[in-house]
Amino acid sequence: MDGYAVVLLTAALLVILALLVAVGAGKLARLDGATYPTALMRAAASFAAVITLAAAVTGALAAISQ
Repeated sequence: MDGYAVVLLTAALLVILALLVAVGAGKLARLDGATYPTALMRAAASFAAVITLAAAVTGALAAISQ
């Protein structure tokens, strides 16, 4: 498998994982009684947190592997 294909596949899987986490966070916030805008903000924060964590782990692994 080509190196670019692995990178693109991993990026796609991370985005899907981030979307699933965001949906779960938004649903849990809504079940907790939050308004729709508040639940959307919590979902967005969760999405951003997962993407940021993935970028940090990728950067750390890249630094270690060199």
